[in-house]
Amino acid sequence: MMHVDTALPAPYRMYDGPLTTAIFDWAGTVLDFGCLAPVKAFVAAFEQHGVAISEAEARVPMGAAKREHIEQLLAMPAVQERWTRHHGAASTQADVGALYAVFLRSDAENVARYSDLIPGALEAIDALRARGIAIGSTTGYPREVMTALVPLAHAQGYRPDHLCTASDVARGRPWPDMVLANAVALRAPDVRACVVVDDSPSGLASARAAGMWAVGIAASGNEVGLSLADWSALDDTARREHLAPARERLHAAGAQFVIDSLADLLPVIDAIEQRLRAGAAA
Repeated sequence: MMHVDTALPAPYRMYDGPLTTAIFDWAGTVLDFGCLAPVKAFVAAFEQHGVAISEAEARVPMGAAKREHIEQLLAMPAVQERWTRHHGAASTQADVGALYAVFLRSDAENVARYSDLIPGALEAIDALRARGIAIGSTTGYPREVMTALVPLAHAQGYRPDHLCTASDVARGRPWPDMVLANAVALRAPDVRACVVVDDSPSGLASARAAGMWAVGIAASGNEVGLSLADWSALDDTARREHLAPARERLHAAGAQFVIDSLADLLPVIDAIEQRLRAGAAA
């Protein structure tokens, strides 16, 4: 007969220390206001294969690894119908590979064009460093794209302590692999000491799957999807009209907090640390 230990376990102590690790997405979060580089590359890849997709369609799977992003686009009934009508047959994995190859070529040009840091991002990150918080990063881009983008970020003063790309792990977003890899690399004492900041629902889902705090980015990210110039040209009423559905989608994906851009992050960090001191779970 199997013995079952019925003794009461030692009391479990929730993590109540400070945040030690902040993990940021790249496009739409730290740089590339509006997340334009990948969107335009997806549109161009399909266009070169004779199929038109809108920028709105291209944005739907954002956050996923880019090859998976293409698979998800082709799984959209309207896109697949256009593909089949143009090519005379449903798409195949060979087609996915061909689209991905074009995407990589196009995106290599776009990341240089759309690599400016989002206003206030560097200042917020520097303030986190001053508080002893390590800076991690994740991206749906493969390592080969980041080889070109990282030096552009370095030249503007952004140097995260760790980078994990979609091609470095077995599973990309919405799985927790990339954020957990950052937590391990940066020696986080507990997943609740980590905060993930991301503009995509899949990135926020990965944070919650890992048991980490999740902060969504609305105005500068994919869910609003406007360039800095276009966003700046809007009046307050138009901005609210764009932000309301974006905020709703980010909260639905698991964000405990939603901010317009990284410039608004520090009060959220204070709020999370207050919750940690009170014994709250992420």
